[in-house]
Amino acid sequence: MIDPQKLFLREDPDVPNNPALPVLVYREIIPRDAEGKDRIFRQRFQQSGWGGIWRDGIFSYHHFHPDAHEALGIASGWVDVQLGGDSGQRVRLEAGDLVVLPVGTGHRNLDASDDLVVIGAYPQGQENYTTLRSKREKGATPNAPRPDSDPFYGGDGSLTAIW
Repeated sequence: MIDPQKLFLREDPDVPNNPALPVLVYREIIPRDAEGKDRIFRQRFQQSGWGGIWRDGIFSYHHFHPDAHEALGIASGWVDVQLGGDSGQRVRLEAGDLVVLPVGTGHRNLDASDDLVVIGAYPQGQENYTTLRSKREKGATPNAPRPDSDPFYGGDGSLTAIW
């Protein structure tokens, strides 16, 4: 089992973030040379009870979900994301990495490879999430129950112990 890196983000002028819960970055949760990362992320998310699974990239503008936590598995390529708004941290994610964003965490794509594929998922009951660009928008206060399981390792994963 891979232990995640923890990133604590402060509130930003435009993004609420979640100072109480860290962003979790699981480096190489799927080995870089493994085949079928797209399928593996989908299967692990489903087995862990995370739903609303999608396949795409990451928006190039700051946004956050005030009503859902989000798991982003990098199935191919790489991406430089900015977490936490303009005052946040730049993080490079590569194929096989997983990042779990607590409710309210701002994120945007700063740069990416042409072959970037991201698999996203949400805890059970949070699949119909809202996407906002500013904490000045109506309903921007982060509020979502903590997940019952880690999106990759299920009930025995690090997320439930850390959050």
